Amino acid sequence: MTDVSLFSASGGRELDGRVALVTGASRNIGRAIALSLADGGAAIILTARSNKTALDAVAAGIEAKGGKAVAVLGDLTQPGDVDAVVDAGLSAFGGIDILVNNAALRNETPIEELTLEGWRSVMALALDAPFMTVKAALGALTRSGCGSVINIGGLSAYTGAKHRVHVVAAKSGLDGLTKALAHELAERGITVNLVSPGLIETVREGREPHHHATSANLAKRRGTPEEVAAMVRFLSGPWARYITGQTMHVNGGAYLP
Repeated sequence: MTDVSLFSASGGRELDGRVALVTGASRNIGRAIALSLADGGAAIILTARSNKTALDAVAAGIEAKGGKAVAVLGDLTQPGDVDAVVDAGLSAFGGIDILVNNAALRNETPIEELTLEGWRSVMALALDAPFMTVKAALGALTRSGCGSVINIGGLSAYTGAKHRVHVVAAKSGLDGLTKALAHELAERGITVNLVSPGLIETVREGREPHHHATSANLAKRRGTPEEVAAMVRFLSGPWARYITGQTMHVNGGAYLP
């Protein structure tokens, strides 16, 4: 049985001494996750495809509070970039204990306008990237002895949504990938879970997604990125070592499995 006392020193934070890699970390949910894990004591490897200025600002915010962070740009649909991000993190901090696969594309496109290229671009970031990041970080996660992989899904994978056939299919696939990895990595001491946010108050480019107009929940409000981050932080920590292969819904009661 896991001795949770091994994960935190007396008087310390629950993630002290651990290292987390967070993808899509420059804004919104990814940013909130990075900040929350840093507040828990983890050193953070931040990555995003573009906008180094925003990524550096997140790193600076962590460091201003006494934390440790390194920001690395990378296109996680490209194997070489995945390896470079993981290598930069290992060089900076010597290990990876927590992997959060948050990066994704969630654009809306009617099926008759959806091209194969558009389909594949969503699949690449939602499925190829987590597959490659897990493989690249697997050695470090295994050496950790308490490795955690947390994938970030989405409510529409369970409810469906108009004009999001590619996104719904990709996020549904991520749910399956999570369960399969939980089986495969359990013997290495690695937990694998999925956090599925509902309607969250985030900064978006362009118009409000169509399915938001028909979304309702028991809480009668939108969630915050920090509420999603709180679940990720819990799953990353010592009190979640008996939880693996699960989908944790953070949606205010919009979907009750």
